[in-house]
Amino acid sequence: DKMEILSVQNQYPERFSIISNTTKTKDWSTSLQTTHSTTKTDVNTTINSNTNTTTTSVNNNSPNYLADEELLYCDKFELAAINDLASRLLEELRAAKSRNLTCTEVSIPCDLTTRIASEIIRVSEREPCGIRGCTLYIEFEEEPQNSRRIGTLKVDHEMVSTFELYLTLRQDKRGWASLLPQFMKNLSRSITISPEFNLTKHKLYSPNESS
Repeated sequence: DKMEILSVQNQYPERFSIISNTTKTKDWSTSLQTTHSTTKTDVNTTINSNTNTTTTSVNNNSPNYLADEELLYCDKFELAAINDLASRLLEELRAAKSRNLTCTEVSIPCDLTTRIASEIIRVSEREPCGIRGCTLYIEFEEEPQNSRRIGTLKVDHEMVSTFELYLTLRQDKRGWASLLPQFMKNLSRSITISPEFNLTKHKLYSPNESS
């Protein structure tokens, strides 16, 4: 699988350059209404009407998680929004790595932030302010039922949040590093992020308020 390495050393972040520079195309003036294709992706959604909470689990078994031909169905605005949000997610993960993860290297699937961004925009479609009303909390689960918050991303700082998303990332236990004894894992100080993630949405308003 293709991976991206976030190899900014914690102690001296200013000495290492950012891996990729992307052109910002931010324009959140319109709510996105296009439905995204989820071919090749298993998506399970659980809705709790009592707490205004929706949990989506995305599980991918194919190495090509978001094929180019699927992206062709997105209009230009939607694709620009996905790319911009994916870029901001990657920047936040870089910052989170330097702030909160005691490791020298974090490896993530190259398309992970794009898939997450696409899912975020999809679950934002019916919100009163669209994606602009989203505040995203990023959590990292090192062990089952043991997660901690490593980052926060408010999509539009000028907009009052109408809903919150909780993104849970997990360590990938399937690689060769999982076979190492614990003391070797500590020495390696390297983390590989799983392609699977959970996204939980919590609305900050009652459903009848949005009508």
